[in-house]
Amino acid sequence: MFEYIIGTVEYVGPQYIVVENNGIGYQIYTPNPYAFRKGSEREKVYTYLYVREDANILYGFKTREAKMLFEKLLTVSGIGPKGALAVLASADPGQIIRSIEGEDEEFLMKFPGIGKKTARQMILDLKGKFKEFQTEPEGLSVEAGENGERRELKEAILALEALGFTQREIGAVLPELKKAELTAEQYIKLALQKLAK
Repeated sequence: MFEYIIGTVEYVGPQYIVVENNGIGYQIYTPNPYAFRKGSEREKVYTYLYVREDANILYGFKTREAKMLFEKLLTVSGIGPKGALAVLASADPGQIIRSIEGEDEEFLMKFPGIGKKTARQMILDLKGKFKEFQTEPEGLSVEAGENGERRELKEAILALEALGFTQREIGAVLPELKKAELTAEQYIKLALQKLAK
């Protein structure tokens, strides 16, 4: 029904924001409300309307990719809107997609409410279905080497993202990391040294 709403952010709370548009305040549940700044004018929020018998609930996202991933997660048996929102609150879309494509059940099981069965279901239902997503900037991909996929380096990248480093920052040191053959922990230490300079 709604692709997005553009308006002024009137309220930011622990679970939702309120966006005013043409005199109407829309209560929008979002993975990270504090990503929105109160008083921000002309804020674009990509929205998904979830319809139940007893309520109509708006969910909102900073990017179209996050909204699309939310919709994909809802197709997985055992994941409802609250569960999908919790997943998106715990990691960025790029991390989630890479963990599904890489069949990383352990990473997926770190999300609230996701056990081994649901993690496996996410992989079965969603792997290979993210071709329309543009979540990884050029230069941040890890090519397979002679010994197969550089899993250690991929794990290090996920860990750095979890620590709060942006993809731009990681991309700046990635060429140096690719030159080495290290464990995930060693890659992380090396990256932190480079990023601290």
